[in-house]
Amino acid sequence: METCTLVSMSILLGVLVRWGVSFNSYSGAGKPPMFGDYEAQRHWQEVTYNLPIQEWYFNTTDNDLNYWGLDYPPLTAFHSLLCAHVAKLINPEWVKLLGSRGYESPAHKLFMRATVLAADLLVYIPAVVLYCCYLTNGSTNKKVGTLLCILLYPGLILIDYGHFQYNGLSLGLTLWGVLGLGLGWDALGSLAFSLALNYKQMELYHALPFFCYLLGKCARQGLTGRGLFSLVKIAVTVLVTFALCWLPFLSDPEQALQVLRRIFPVARGLFEDKVANAWCSLNVLIKIRSILSSDSQFYLSFAVTLLAITPSSLKLLKTPTFWQFKLALVNSSLAFFLFSYQVHEKSILLAALPVCLLLNDLPLVAIYFLQVSTFSMLPLLLKDGLLMPYAVTSLAFLVLSTHLLSALERCTEAQLRLEGYRRLAAWLPAWLPRLDLARIIRRKRWFPPSTLQMPVPGTFPNIRPCQLAVKHRGQ
Repeated sequence: METCTLVSMSILLGVLVRWGVSFNSYSGAGKPPMFGDYEAQRHWQEVTYNLPIQEWYFNTTDNDLNYWGLDYPPLTAFHSLLCAHVAKLINPEWVKLLGSRGYESPAHKLFMRATVLAADLLVYIPAVVLYCCYLTNGSTNKKVGTLLCILLYPGLILIDYGHFQYNGLSLGLTLWGVLGLGLGWDALGSLAFSLALNYKQMELYHALPFFCYLLGKCARQGLTGRGLFSLVKIAVTVLVTFALCWLPFLSDPEQALQVLRRIFPVARGLFEDKVANAWCSLNVLIKIRSILSSDSQFYLSFAVTLLAITPSSLKLLKTPTFWQFKLALVNSSLAFFLFSYQVHEKSILLAALPVCLLLNDLPLVAIYFLQVSTFSMLPLLLKDGLLMPYAVTSLAFLVLSTHLLSALERCTEAQLRLEGYRRLAAWLPAWLPRLDLARIIRRKRWFPPSTLQMPVPGTFPNIRPCQLAVKHRGQ
């Protein structure tokens, strides 16, 4: 009973924070002619409700693709259609063909915000609750603390309930996939992740870890017996899920190809709209946009991204444990964010989700990353007038997560899992400057001096460029 009460209170607090942020401005508010993502979501409801399904992805008189044309997979379109039917019942003006462009009103804003909250209550929040209850270790208080921290992650709240998008739906489906794999329900996990892929194509950021984990697990069971049966079952589940999502478009090959062209607009180039990855930074020094053709940019991006995700994917294939799976999700999503094609600043949310899954294991590192990921979207949030919600939610998340997860008390080398970096440091040249993190921490007074012990010379003979020894009282 006590656990249910704590979980319910955490969910209620998460909902209240979300709804509080929703009272603020949104993307493109009062900014014609294109407005912003809020208008894009409304426009997709208008298009899917009024036009036949064969015209959703085609440029026609009634569907100008240059005005927020639908460029997400079919499940997003079906979700927009569902929301449009509800909107039609409340106020037909909200989805009136061509006549509703740029429609803004307090009532419509309330409706749109409610659709995001409904998606979270149905998909994202239940997945977070089940993950924290069944796939995290520790006491009840620790599990509830992790639950509250994930629900209060400011980046997702500010984008979905401030800027306005439905990221919680795609991330929630992905989390259901993670939950299925963690509990051993591989077919159900594959089903959930397939739905996530069919909702947003950016879920490809997480695709290779799912594939390698399932393939490695089946290989361990033996590809001539039980493992083969599991592999076939997963493959059939994925194929049937994709077939059902794409069924309306499969009757005509041109329909399916047009959907693919809209989902993957390669012709727009590497620097389409606002990019937030390594290529944007590198272009300051080396003018990639001028030196390389659009096709060359695409191939370069693909090759570097594949190179970056391969090591962790191969390790996962060889050692398909749930811990390695979570680490591979982080690595893969970050590799895509840094090196893939047409990356927007909001794509950092795809890396933030697997990092949230590490809050219980590596609280200090995870909290730091989540704070930085939210800060990285600050220019977008400032553009939408969300500075105050950003400041309040980020500060609240920092204080609560640091306290609830005891982040500052779990900083030993073992707790931070730095053993691999110690072995790596032994291979680095001896002339590199030493970075004594223990002394830096003491100087900055992040911990009481008595809790830190400097390494005794010769204790770690293999470490030349980096020495870290943090000893806590009572350990």
